[in-house]
Amino acid sequence: MFRALSSTTVRWRPIEGEGLEHLTLRSLNNALGAAIRAESVLIGERGGSAYGVRYRIDCDAGWRVFSFIIETTEGVRLHLLSDGHGNWRRADGTALPQFDGCIDIDLAGTPFTNTLPIRRLGLTRQSGTARLNMLYVPFDSFEPTVDGQLYTCLDDGRLYRYEAADRSFTAELPVDEHGLVIDYPTLFQRLSPETI
Repeated sequence: MFRALSSTTVRWRPIEGEGLEHLTLRSLNNALGAAIRAESVLIGERGGSAYGVRYRIDCDAGWRVFSFIIETTEGVRLHLLSDGHGNWRRADGTALPQFDGCIDIDLAGTPFTNTLPIRRLGLTRQSGTARLNMLYVPFDSFEPTVDGQLYTCLDDGRLYRYEAADRSFTAELPVDEHGLVIDYPTLFQRLSPETI
């Protein structure tokens, strides 16, 4: 359904306010086998406050997150690790049982993390709706919480519906051949390759 991942770089801008995200996505081979790394830098504003954030997400070949680091330009940092089966811990080894069952993550301020469940689940129109608990990290506090989300494939490999579990927000997300969001109505717009 999706192309095999090659190194790719994309940029998004927020629909409202100023900002920009520059993301590089690439395949890696390490001691554990094939892996995927996403590295990104974002600048923007939310709720009247400006921010500068960088993150790195490491996944296995099945798009299960096993590590992520997110850090502000002021040095506020969060580094969490997973076994890929929904068991989380801090970098110092402290278990985080409140996130048991959260296989995917959702970082506020980026459309990239929508790619994680889309690629991991390989949803088709026949799959129905997937109900997920996400480890959600807001940019204002870096205090993770559990967030219920729903994903439905509307057009195989091309269009997916994202819904908040409480139905407070819904968006139809067109994606490219890598499963990366092209347009996120009301929130983000992808810049064309010619502008990168």
